[in-house]
Amino acid sequence: MLKKEPYFLRNIEWILTLILFIKIAGYFSITDIKIITQIFKVISRVGMTGVILLLLMKLKALGCINILQIRNSMSVLLYLLYLGLGFASFTWSTDPKYSALQWFMTFESFVFVYIYFKVVYTINHYFDHHFIDLVKVFTKATFPILVIFIVGSFALPEFFYREMRGGEEIRLGGWIMNPNELGMLASLNGALAYVLLEKKTAKTQLYPILSIIAALVILVLTSSRSSLIGFLLIIGILVLQSENKKLKISLIVLTVLAAPFAIKTIIFKDGGGVEEVLSMTGRLPFWTALLNEGIVKEPFFGYGFMRINYTEYFQGLNTYPGKMTHNTFMQILMNLGFVGLFIGLMQVFFTVKNYFKNRSDSYASFFIALFIPVMINSFTEFGIFGDANYGILFWQFLIFLFVFEKRAHLTSLEKASIKRFEKRFKDSQNGNS
Repeated sequence: MLKKEPYFLRNIEWILTLILFIKIAGYFSITDIKIITQIFKVISRVGMTGVILLLLMKLKALGCINILQIRNSMSVLLYLLYLGLGFASFTWSTDPKYSALQWFMTFESFVFVYIYFKVVYTINHYFDHHFIDLVKVFTKATFPILVIFIVGSFALPEFFYREMRGGEEIRLGGWIMNPNELGMLASLNGALAYVLLEKKTAKTQLYPILSIIAALVILVLTSSRSSLIGFLLIIGILVLQSENKKLKISLIVLTVLAAPFAIKTIIFKDGGGVEEVLSMTGRLPFWTALLNEGIVKEPFFGYGFMRINYTEYFQGLNTYPGKMTHNTFMQILMNLGFVGLFIGLMQVFFTVKNYFKNRSDSYASFFIALFIPVMINSFTEFGIFGDANYGILFWQFLIFLFVFEKRAHLTSLEKASIKRFEKRFKDSQNGNS
């Protein structure tokens, strides 16, 4: 431990929280002026990758050598294969510039997550008195975003709300963020706050309760069917896994009481009825057209990374025009054909397999809290293989969640380096006295 810890180490949890907050916020559109939004997104996303890299370099400068290796690496290798195929698709893409832009944004977030994990594990190994809990960091990083939208809904409703269906429906999100994407963030935050609440630490009980309330408010204001279903599903799974019988009984009672409201909100929302729900609000006809009229023209390798047609939009004979497929698996099929779809499905399989191998891990609930909202969102919106969004960022965190472990064998040089580190940095209590 350090005799006199640097400032960044004493505040490392808040620094990592702030980095993640800015990284997520970088996916929002802060203004309708395109050039300003682009500058903001580049600075916030690439900038945070630079900052997290700087933190890793600072840790190495203190004498922290790399003690990590990757195990169960198929999920990582398949994702790299997916990125490799996407990079190769520049050569046949129907819009190489757009494909390249989307690819580099996806690759950049992948690098960010990899370095972020290395920093977290390095801190937890060398400075365990500053232990970083990803559940706490993610909850703290996403909560302020929900608060901003709640306050904005009252202070600037014309900016934070979006009119849909010719003004018949008004949903929170505005032009800042797709309401369903915002709903996904809320369900994720609420689930993580519940996980934090279950830990029953006195200092954090009030905070996760406020976070859950904020998440529920956002879910109502966004009117996102998929996000509400995802949140209820996560909470149901986490409660059933709990050993608290009172909590399980409370869940059953609340489910019975909330059923009428949920049916009205989810199925009969705005008079849409069962027919609208079964058609996935018009998505099923669009997907059918993509299969019958779109992919048959480029079945093996698709139209190029994040492209679904020869032109910017795809329009079937009897469907609306669309720039994206509203389903991440349909998106990867159109982008990279059946070859890409196979790689994507296998990548998801091995990521989930890593979870089942580590169900006893302390981060098992963290995996569920991220996986369910991101995967549900993937069936109706951009998802994990779609255009750049923070769902991709969260999925990349799940890819790396269970693959790092401490190396069993260190070289003599590395062992000597660790001994020098231990000699240089004595016990923190003695050093700070």
